[in-house]
Amino acid sequence: MSSSVICTDLSHTWPDGTSAFTGLTVTFPPGVTGLIGANGSGKTTLLRLLTSTLQPTRGSISVPGPVAVLPQNLTTRTGTRVAQVLGIEQTLAALAAVERGQVTPQHLETIGQDWDVEQRAHALLADLGLDGLPLDTEVAALSGGQAVLLHLAALLLARPGVLLLDEPTNNLDHPARQRVARALAGWRHGVCVVVSHDRDLLESVDRIAELHQGRITVHGGGFSSYEQALATQQAAAQQALRTAEADERRQHRDLTQAQHSVAKRRKQGARAGENMPKILAGARRRAAQKSAGKLTGLHQQRLEAARHARRQAEEAVREEDPVIRLDLPATTVPAGRSVARLREVVLPHTGARVDLDIYGPQRVALLGDNGTGKTTLLRVLAGDLEPEQGVVEVPVPVRLLPQRLDLLDPDRSVAGNVAAAAPGLGDNRVRAGLARLGFAGRRADQPAGSLSGGEALRASLAVVLLAEPAPQLLMLDEPTNNLDLAGVEHLAAALRTYRGALIVVSHDQRFLTDLHPTRRLRLNHTLSDVDG
Repeated sequence: MSSSVICTDLSHTWPDGTSAFTGLTVTFPPGVTGLIGANGSGKTTLLRLLTSTLQPTRGSISVPGPVAVLPQNLTTRTGTRVAQVLGIEQTLAALAAVERGQVTPQHLETIGQDWDVEQRAHALLADLGLDGLPLDTEVAALSGGQAVLLHLAALLLARPGVLLLDEPTNNLDHPARQRVARALAGWRHGVCVVVSHDRDLLESVDRIAELHQGRITVHGGGFSSYEQALATQQAAAQQALRTAEADERRQHRDLTQAQHSVAKRRKQGARAGENMPKILAGARRRAAQKSAGKLTGLHQQRLEAARHARRQAEEAVREEDPVIRLDLPATTVPAGRSVARLREVVLPHTGARVDLDIYGPQRVALLGDNGTGKTTLLRVLAGDLEPEQGVVEVPVPVRLLPQRLDLLDPDRSVAGNVAAAAPGLGDNRVRAGLARLGFAGRRADQPAGSLSGGEALRASLAVVLLAEPAPQLLMLDEPTNNLDLAGVEHLAAALRTYRGALIVVSHDQRFLTDLHPTRRLRLNHTLSDVDG
């Protein structure tokens, strides 16, 4: 069996008849491959096919050995302990029995070659920032980021033949992201496919595989190498399109001139034939028509060929994603106006103490390690959660965009969701607002349940921004988790134009830099300003 994952002539059609892929062929060799693509391009569908949770309509998949998966949304049974997640609970029990002198064939079979499994488990946990974590700890006591790292450790410890990771750095702080990148950079135990929009992580992979319009193109090296190759390719495609358009115009001009020439000769022939015998005139007319038909037919063939070449050139040039625009006058906050005031606030769960003043149209980046209470602080500001003690004053309309994007009713259209949040806005204003967020025309009538991750984010933004009254304090909790790379750039550009006060929680350092925050706050046991 090959040591690579091989997909041959792979096709998958959904029950409604739409196709995810048609004739997809790709090989994932040993090492780490970063799988990228626009929202809705089919990355998750491909992973589900590789894990056999979906079956292809046509084609075949060859997989070398067992497949292990780290899903984007983890679920863990209540009461599960660290050793259980790592898959070493029975081995540890057998080792403990042997240490007590209870050596049985069953214990030896359970242990196999894993006499040092406890030491390897602790070393791997330490590499991922979970140093000193007791193996009998209940997973429920861990933060979301720690749980992701624990499950990743379990997969790395098992050393499967095929490892599939779906957005493994979502919700992780910067140090944890770096640890994941280091762990994967040293992974050489088989095929690893990582779906991610984390540029730093993608920089450390062996190759980039881009899924675009149902086809996969593989580029050697990390994300920077891919960007350079794509830029060169698109420059060539733009030049080819300009050449094809010029040729089409030229062929159209030549055809028009030929048609004028034929029409002119017909008139001249008709006048000359008036004094000829009918038989001779008819023969000359038929010969002229045959010659004219060949001439115009040749030019028409050339024009059709030029049109075909132009259409092919257009397909090679990538369309720009819908640009998000947040120029909403109702959200404008004058400079110096207080939008939030917290005094001696103690956050629930973490016990962090917060004193905070936010004024005018500040763009605030809220930083902090996993589990410090950033989401809790946003919920307190939004009025969704009461502090344990202290005073919270938010004198302006406020809206929170949560991580899980659970604001949308999946059975309603995008426009219907916005209308429910802003019943007094009217259909014309709802659709005008949606057009600014990339939902023009019929796109506003899509069911929310059919949206891709990036579309769901933009639809949720519409619900938040167009709600009545419009928010003058907008808070976003990890908004880039559901966006492709182009979408992250567009969101940052849009938020730079937002006229209200803004608080963004994100572990995506590139996104925060592109946001140009006017203020950075770090939440630990207290809240403090960060220089630079």
